[in-house]
Order: sequence, then structure tokens, then C-alpha cells
Amino acid sequence: MTDFMGPPWQADWTKEAEGNRTALPAEARALVDAARAELVTAADPYFRGIDTDRDLPAAMSVEPVQSTRPGGQHVLYFDHGRGWLRYQFTRRTTDPQIVITECFWQ
Repeated sequence: MTDFMGPPWQADWTKEAEGNRTALPAEARALVDAARAELVTAADPYFRGIDTDRDLPAAMSVEPVQSTRPGGQHVLYFDHGRGWLRYQFTRRTTDPQIVITECFWQ
């Protein structure tokens, strides 16, 4: 039996998400980087189960984009909901990764 790899996970950005991150002011980019760091070091990037996101800082939370698709895209909110990262986690044996498809901060 092959064990799955664990954190830290590989994280890639779509061009649009990376462009949005780059366009943010330095303070907001630091918040995005902190949110990404929490995401790639989480034991389960989907934070499944009751209170599994309790280890996140108080200004962050995670939820699925569609409640009927718990294995689909998720949103990591940061800065008390002022910003978010939308992402998809693909758990593979050899190369699990997180793909960040949207980065937003207001």
C-alpha cells in the first residue's frame, strides 16, 4: 500500500490569480501569503469535519463553494472576510497539489 504524501502541499496559481495577487498593495500581499501558508501546511486542505478549521487564525475560515460538492472547490477567507483564495485540492499519490484559481482582497 502506498502512503499519500502530506503537508506541506505544493501550491500553484492560475495566471489570473497570480496577477491579482501581484497587483495588491504590499500589506494585502502579506495577508495573502499568510493565508497560503496556512493552506499548504494544513493536514487536510479541505478542513473536513466538525471544527477542523479551529487551528486557523481568528481572521480566517474555510468553506466549500458548493455544499453538495465537499470534494470540489473551496474558499479560504482571510482578513475577516475582506479577502479570499478560491482553490481546488487534488490528492494524488505522487504529486498532490493545491491550485489557487482566484485571489481577491478589498
